[in-house]
Amino acid sequence: MKKRSLIAGIVAVAVAAALAACSGGGGSDANANANAKCTNKIVNDKAPKVTMWAWYPNMKTVVDNFNQSHSDVQVCWNNVGQGADEYDKFQTAVSAKKGAPDVVMLEADHLSNYVIQDALVDISKYGANNVKKNFSEGAWKDVSVGDAVYAAPVDGGPMGLIYRKDIFAKYGITPPTTWEEYAADAQKMKDAGGPLFGDLGGNVPAVMMALQIQKGASPFEYDPTKPKNVGVKLDDQASKDVLDYWAGLSNKGLVGKQDQFTADYISGVVGGKYATYVSAAWAPGYLTGAGVGKGDDKGQFAVAPLPQWAGAKPVSVNWGGSAFAVTQQAKDKKLSAEVALGIYADSKSLEDGWKNLVIFPLNQTVLTSKDFADYPLDFFGGQKAYGEVYIPAENGYKGFTYSPFQVYYYAQLQKQLTAINAGKISGSEAATTLQSDIVKYAKQQGFTVK
Repeated sequence: MKKRSLIAGIVAVAVAAALAACSGGGGSDANANANAKCTNKIVNDKAPKVTMWAWYPNMKTVVDNFNQSHSDVQVCWNNVGQGADEYDKFQTAVSAKKGAPDVVMLEADHLSNYVIQDALVDISKYGANNVKKNFSEGAWKDVSVGDAVYAAPVDGGPMGLIYRKDIFAKYGITPPTTWEEYAADAQKMKDAGGPLFGDLGGNVPAVMMALQIQKGASPFEYDPTKPKNVGVKLDDQASKDVLDYWAGLSNKGLVGKQDQFTADYISGVVGGKYATYVSAAWAPGYLTGAGVGKGDDKGQFAVAPLPQWAGAKPVSVNWGGSAFAVTQQAKDKKLSAEVALGIYADSKSLEDGWKNLVIFPLNQTVLTSKDFADYPLDFFGGQKAYGEVYIPAENGYKGFTYSPFQVYYYAQLQKQLTAINAGKISGSEAATTLQSDIVKYAKQQGFTVK
């Protein structure tokens, strides 16, 4: 099958997935979005402008910092939507071959989808490797393939175990260091009449994939330089073990079955319905914004390293993280790369980001900073969570390999997690079904499956 036909199939799926994920309906004029009046102030009207789409909450501050310190280029920024809303518009622009911004914010697990469509520029030729030393091995792997670099990393999601100190103290529990201990503590708490120990949210498949990788699974093998080939291994023993583990916790009533990022889930977190939250370094910002830790639950949260499948061999994993990519529609790719590499890399913007819980920075100039490591987080009652938990987790992260149809895979994994919570299938059965469905789908899209 020709690469052109393969890409056409991926485009169709990407559009459908983005539309399904969007909260609102209706089309949009992507070209108008890319070239709309800048949301921010242009400091030097005579300098060339680079258009950008991004949704960080403090993006206006970041763009202002960049424009005030650059006379050779100015950023014209717009927020056209967060996550799937932006992807919908970007995919429309990619398919139409017009209307995309020069620089676009993308989550790491979405990069391969656009690389295979030749929608992103390899910025290694524009100086990306000059800043490689500023990032961990995992952070760099998430945005690169071999010598090619498709985005500049900004923030990440090294994972940890958030827990309620008051609930742990009441039931005589200390933070579990292994998943075996986690299950035993969950049973202990239930036997004592306590709350649910955690939650198996069907709508967070990225967490399940991360925990499977933590145990040794390698769900996908994919190299965009060989776009017709993909390796799919979703029913290996490690993947089955992790799904069976969580299915067991769910079936025994030790963890909840509530979708996360919902009003009901947040209400449960605030009310002490869950003793733990398996999440990432960005969680304090999200939870604070959702109203957690501001009432009777204020000061009751702490974080510990993520439990391990084999305690003697700690493995760090990641959930989330974003980067800036240069699009093939950029008018001046060299200048756009300068923006992508520099827009959220200055100390002023980075400090604004981490102090206000907007990002967990991946830049080593911050990660090696004593100010960052020793920063007390109010959400955790003054705990120096960055230095104690999240920095070691980030530095130990080795990177993931994502598939070119990651959104579709997530949708199918979510379907299986929902079935597990309903008691309809075992974890092993879910893994077998996933392997069959994803292999079939990949072949339908023109891939050769290894």
